[in-house]
Amino acid sequence: MFSLTVADHIMIAHSFKGEIFGPAQRVHGATFVVEAEFRAPKLDREALLIDIGLARTELRRVLDTVDYRNLDDLAQFRGQNTTTEFMAAHIHALLSAALAEGRMGKGGKAVVSLKVTLRENPLAWAAFEGPVAAATKRSRRAKMRRR
Repeated sequence: MFSLTVADHIMIAHSFKGEIFGPAQRVHGATFVVEAEFRAPKLDREALLIDIGLARTELRRVLDTVDYRNLDDLAQFRGQNTTTEFMAAHIHALLSAALAEGRMGKGGKAVVSLKVTLRENPLAWAAFEGPVAAATKRSRRAKMRRR
């Protein structure tokens, strides 16, 4: 499996609900380095997995939806603990949709899985990895053809 990773960063504010979070129940800030690792079983004719420029542009576009925002104020996260793990899955879903919609070029259509890592500091990070929407649709179509 080939992989290509691009990275950027975001700064957010948020708070958590639940005693387990201790002082993080109060509004606090976090800065995350965000890494998106795209994976595909083969390269295209130009020996590329995906265009780095398009991947970086789309990652930035996705991150702009939350960068410099208080996540508690965004309707899409109302009532949700926006933990590092949760945000990794959220970013994964947005990038997966971008791949399925072709916003990362034709090479993006060959990507079968994606891992999104959020590094809160050098000692702690969380990630979400799984298939991308386009790969899931291709797999379903292939299964239906076999029936």
